[in-house]
Amino acid sequence: MNILVTGAAGFIGSHLCERLLSEGHQVVGLDSFDSFLYDAATKERNAALLVGKPGFRLVRGDILDRPLTLELARGMDLVVHLAALAGVRPSIQDPPRYARVNVEGTSNILEACRGAGVQRLVFASSSSVYGAKSLPGPTPGGGERAKGNTPVAFQEDDPCLAPASPYAATKRAGELLCSTHRDLYGIGVCLLRFFTVYGPRQRPEMAIHKFTRLISARKPVTLFGDGTSARDYTFIDDIIQGTHAACMNVQPGDYTTYNLGGSRTTTLKTLVDMISSELGIMPIIDWQPDQPGDVPITFANVSRAGKHLGYEPKIPIEQGIRRFVEWFRKP
Repeated sequence: MNILVTGAAGFIGSHLCERLLSEGHQVVGLDSFDSFLYDAATKERNAALLVGKPGFRLVRGDILDRPLTLELARGMDLVVHLAALAGVRPSIQDPPRYARVNVEGTSNILEACRGAGVQRLVFASSSSVYGAKSLPGPTPGGGERAKGNTPVAFQEDDPCLAPASPYAATKRAGELLCSTHRDLYGIGVCLLRFFTVYGPRQRPEMAIHKFTRLISARKPVTLFGDGTSARDYTFIDDIIQGTHAACMNVQPGDYTTYNLGGSRTTTLKTLVDMISSELGIMPIIDWQPDQPGDVPITFANVSRAGKHLGYEPKIPIEQGIRRFVEWFRKP
């Protein structure tokens, strides 16, 4: 197929492009190489892994450039829209920037699909759209719980009416724009709600990469809350497997939402202990109060993705952390 991938030089985008190219697809990668969250040199290194591969063309440009997005969409069989400003805490500091890039940018991509006659789109959303789930009873750590101590997994039919940050709100808005374009114009959409993706080439400001870097340098690690907040961490290989399946299965007129997660929660304290154990270095912890916008727990129900996409997360957090640390230590 001819496939346009936005955010192609990013963490997930570069891995997905590698997978698509390995199968002989023609891929156009669009990326602005924005340095808002981290040094653009990271994206340059990712792009260098793709440039020169048969079937790949890199375009340096912005999803806010409507004429460019329309031009690139022409002749495409599929668009995979990964480009976005990420990060909960930075979005609290600059909500208008997030709204412009994530909402207007997504609208531009959808309009490019409509104008170019592209009928299939895969859209990267986020587990953050679920918001903060309350925890009944005295058990610490957040999240809805079933009887006993088993977290109730987030399900795709949740109405997602209370995003906890501007970033989360922009992702939910993007989902609704996709729904409207399916209803009005028949564009088939597969929405993927990613749950805390990590692994080699992870963005440097994300928790696992940042913690590993700080512990390795024997610098203090700032942790917010009491260490009992929990996340469903998902290794990059599992995310790419699910995203690839979505690319191969989305059809005109579709509108389906899938959770892509590890389907297991890990507390913040446990995560730091895992990283320090792999590094063989005791962490120096700087405990700070909870931050606005943070949610107490994320936990994916992946049964729908398993049924329709054959998705099955295979890399447990212990193995994933080991593989990440091995990558981090490479010169």
